[in-house]
Amino acid sequence: MDKDQKYMRQVFKLAELGKGKTSPNPLVGALIVKNDIIVGQGYHEKYGAPHAEIKALKQARQKAEGATLYINLEPCRHKGQTPPCTTEIIHAGIKRVVMATKDPNPLVNGQGIQDLKEQGLEVKTGVLEKAAKKLNEYFFKYIRTGTPFVILKMGMSLDGKMATKTGDSRWITSELLRGFVHQLRNETDAVLVGIGTVIRDNPRLTTRLKKGRGRDPKRIIVDSLLRTPLQARIFTQQSDAGNIIITTTNAPAERLKKLEKNGAQVIFIKSIGKNMVDLKAMLVELGKLQITSLLIEGGPGINGSAIQAGIIDKVIMFIAPKIIGGVAAPSAIGGEGVARVDDAIKLYDIKTKRFGNDLMIEGYIDGSTPACVWAPFGCQ
Repeated sequence: MDKDQKYMRQVFKLAELGKGKTSPNPLVGALIVKNDIIVGQGYHEKYGAPHAEIKALKQARQKAEGATLYINLEPCRHKGQTPPCTTEIIHAGIKRVVMATKDPNPLVNGQGIQDLKEQGLEVKTGVLEKAAKKLNEYFFKYIRTGTPFVILKMGMSLDGKMATKTGDSRWITSELLRGFVHQLRNETDAVLVGIGTVIRDNPRLTTRLKKGRGRDPKRIIVDSLLRTPLQARIFTQQSDAGNIIITTTNAPAERLKKLEKNGAQVIFIKSIGKNMVDLKAMLVELGKLQITSLLIEGGPGINGSAIQAGIIDKVIMFIAPKIIGGVAAPSAIGGEGVARVDDAIKLYDIKTKRFGNDLMIEGYIDGSTPACVWAPFGCQ
C-alpha cells in the first residue's frame, strides 16, 4: 500500500471519533509523521474545541519540525471559534502536508493550501479524496447549499410492507439492526417524522445506545395543522434535545400557544397542495438553524412526500426476511409514484450489509454521491 494512503486511512479513523459531536464543523483527523514514526495525532472532538492539527502539533512539540502532516481536510486559514491552523503549521516547522481534499468553505477553499505553499511547504492533495468527501458528506452538502444532508431510512418486510393491515409494525427488523439505527441517530443533527407517526406510534426519537452512550438528535415533527398531542413522549421524556414542529399558516392559533408552552419551537412554512408543508422550503429554514444532517424515519406519507419533493440525498433501506402480504398493509413509500419503470428513482454507489438475517441496502440518489459533491446535481 502507498505510504501516504496508509497514513490517510489512519487519519480517517481518528476523524470518525468525532461523529455526532462536531456539527456544524466537519470531521477532521491529523497525524504528524517523522522518519516513519507517528510523533503526534489528534482529532476534532467537538464544536468549539481545538482543531485536529493543533492537537497533533501540541503532542508532537519540537518533533514536528521537518515532519509530514497528514490531514483529511484542508487546514483553515481564518479565525473562527479557534485560531487559524495554517499559521500554527508553518510556525511548527512542518515540511510537508498531505491532505485528502480541499475545504469547500469559501473562507478556505484552496487558500489554506496557497498559504502553506507560499511559505515553502510541500503540499500534496487528493489522497483518497472520494473517501474523504464521503466521510464529511453532511458538511460538504451543507456548506455548498446551506441545507442539511437528508437520509431516508426505512425498515420493511421482504414484500415491502412497513406494517400489517392492522398497523402493527413492532418489530419487523431485528434488535441487532435497531442498534445501528440508534448509532445513526447519534451521528445526525435531527430526526424527522410526520404527524401520523406521532399519533400512531408515539415514538421517543431518542438515541438509546448501550451504557447510555450517545446524544439525542433534535426531534422534528411535520404537522401542518398542529395536531401533535401535548402528552406525546417527545415532550414528557427526559432529553436535552429540542422539539421542532414544522407547520403551515393554516394551523389553529390556540394550538400554537399550547405547544410553545410545552417547549416546542414552531416554525411556519408555506403550504403546497392541500395543507402540505413545502419540504424544500423547510430544508432552507433548518439550514438557518445550523442543522447539517437530517434523518427521516417516517411512514409512507412523509416518505413519499420527501421523495416527490426531491430532498433525499441518501437512502438506507432495511429488509427483513418476512412476508406480511395484504393489499391493506402499508408499503414503505406512499404518494402517487411513477407511471413507468424507466421513471423510477435510481440509486448509485450501492452498499449492502447483513445484520443477522436482515439486509441493509444503502445508496445515493442520482447527483448526491460524494463524487458529485452536490454541485452540480445530476452528474451521473
